[in-house]
Amino acid sequence: MKTNYSDKKVIVVGAARQGLAISRFLSKKGARVVLTDARPAAELASASAALAGLPVEIAFGGHPESLLEGADLVCVSGGVPLTIPFLVSARNQGVKLSNDSQIFLEECPATVVGITGSAGKSTATALVGLMAQKHFEVKNSKHQAWVGGNIGNPLIENLDQMDEDDLVVMELSSFQLELMTSSPQVAAILNITPNHLDRHESMLAYIEAKSRILRYQHQGDVAVLNRDDKGSWDLLNQTQAEVISFGLKAPGYHQNGTYVDKGQIMLQIGNDKLKMLPVEWINLRGEHNLYNALAACAIAAGATIGLPGIQLGIEIFDGVPHRLELVRELNGVSWYNDSIATAPERTIAAIKSFEEPIILLLGGRDKNLPWDKLAQLIRRRVSRVVIFGEAGDLIADAIGPKKPGQAMHSVVRCATLQEAVKTAHNQAEPGDVVLLSPGCTSYDAFKDFEERGQAFRNWVNEL
Repeated sequence: MKTNYSDKKVIVVGAARQGLAISRFLSKKGARVVLTDARPAAELASASAALAGLPVEIAFGGHPESLLEGADLVCVSGGVPLTIPFLVSARNQGVKLSNDSQIFLEECPATVVGITGSAGKSTATALVGLMAQKHFEVKNSKHQAWVGGNIGNPLIENLDQMDEDDLVVMELSSFQLELMTSSPQVAAILNITPNHLDRHESMLAYIEAKSRILRYQHQGDVAVLNRDDKGSWDLLNQTQAEVISFGLKAPGYHQNGTYVDKGQIMLQIGNDKLKMLPVEWINLRGEHNLYNALAACAIAAGATIGLPGIQLGIEIFDGVPHRLELVRELNGVSWYNDSIATAPERTIAAIKSFEEPIILLLGGRDKNLPWDKLAQLIRRRVSRVVIFGEAGDLIADAIGPKKPGQAMHSVVRCATLQEAVKTAHNQAEPGDVVLLSPGCTSYDAFKDFEERGQAFRNWVNEL
């Protein structure tokens, strides 16, 4: 149900893209918006320019508690921890907390597909969005698919253009979900493995945040869960929606879900079985991308996207930027950008996507995640490791020294990613894959994983 924001005092915390988007939206709805950010004004000139001409009060350089006087609502950007004193004080004073995704769900006239997970959510979101786009094209429909959220643009920017017969596909992070008390009509949890434990106080808190995507669903909604992932499947009892699952093997009798049989992705709905498409149509490497395709097919079925749109989407989808992206081939060496891999589990999936000898570029800022499984795989499967950045000591300790009988030939430490690229170039031989799959965030040296990935592309193309 839509809310009347006219003359409501709303504090927006965080002047990144989500904060700017909700500030623009609410100011146009008549709210008295105050945008606050801990960074000094000198660093936020572009944010101020983005709000030029709008009646938004700006308070940069800190979060004075005096801002809370008379506040009706506080909207929190995803990158801002809920534990900062300003937000603790807001809660203690009984001021409601929300965010752009929550307000979007409350206001959106269209059916919303929400996708979360520890890994693969950007790929699945982009793929389902493409399937939906092709669905409308095949039908010659004037309606359209909107894709965004944690990927691309905050969807609240486009809210006033949306129609009830459109379809929205949004990626949702645990940071966004931990505040939310609304769920999308189609909600998917792809998997749950340790992630963001530098932000969430425990694995239980992380799971609790993820599960909120299901918790507020209603009968008649659809939940999509991964039968092969314990973290996802354990949340089966968190929703009252109809469940469509996905996994490699067929779901149980009378259950709904996608699976693989004789080289085909199949859909089982009750007793009926539908052949959707051949596995060989998937253009992306690795078993994790087979799971992404199975998930996308299940989500698309739940969102009533027609089979021609699903098939066309799979056929032309070639991945998202910075996810196992081939940058170039040089002197018989293939260079891959997987900068989006900010957790060890994602690096594991990347390594398993290759048969070739791998030179692995690993490093950045740690998220307080376990490295044991990745270290074991590296010793078995990776030829050379080049470590860079803030977490270098931690990663080197986890991998340990070279031992007889292991595939790993060497571990080299570098201060920066640029130095790591040069080192890998000197080590590489024809037939090798050089893989940037850092297993860490980029915040020790870059604004985000996209800036890190672009820098990697530039340095590789300069070789």
